[in-house]
Amino acid sequence: MATHFAPAGIKFLKGLKRHNDRTWFADRKGVYEAEVQAPWLALIDEINEALIEFAPECVKPAKKAMFRIYRDTRFSNNKLPYKTHVGAWWSPASLAKTSGGGFYAHVGSDEVVVAAGVYMPQPEQLLAIRRHMQQAHGEMRAMLADKKLRKLMPELDSNPLKRMPKGFAAEDPAADLLLCRQWALSATLPVDVAMTPKLGSEIVKRFRAMAPMVALLNAPLLRSAAPRKSLF
Repeated sequence: MATHFAPAGIKFLKGLKRHNDRTWFADRKGVYEAEVQAPWLALIDEINEALIEFAPECVKPAKKAMFRIYRDTRFSNNKLPYKTHVGAWWSPASLAKTSGGGFYAHVGSDEVVVAAGVYMPQPEQLLAIRRHMQQAHGEMRAMLADKKLRKLMPELDSNPLKRMPKGFAAEDPAADLLLCRQWALSATLPVDVAMTPKLGSEIVKRFRAMAPMVALLNAPLLRSAAPRKSLF
């Protein structure tokens, strides 16, 4: 994988962080399209080619995987109009409109972030994953304890509860995992990585390492999302 950002792309993101307003962006929209959007879409295409090998259900067209740079400010106190990074999300098509498990990456003005897992699942999804975790807790713990994986993805975001969720016993063998409200691992890389040919490979090797965990988390969600066969 050779696609990466030129210094001009990162310079644009740094400038956007300092001048996050519509006039500044409009005057430099051509720079954004050529130096940020274009290489990011090309990189997503390359990542898709790699995903075919270990998570083919998560492959999606680059323009659908990429997040808009425009912020939704309708319900936010933060009215800045633009994100200061470009991001993308890959998940199974049947979970596209939900908070199921998947893979995430973004390139910002100061860092590259790679993440995977389930983030802020919907209540019914959270319940389904917790029930699944009662049976799969050993497998999940083994993944979380895997030194090779944690070297690649050291940061755990579980947003745990202080008390056991309703319907689950404190003595449950999976109790520590049932306290989690999400299960996501991530890594933060220096922004300089974005300007080297190894950007794509750094993202893909982390996605590949996380594929078993994403599959485990999605297993109960994909079962419930699968269309039922007609009895007639």
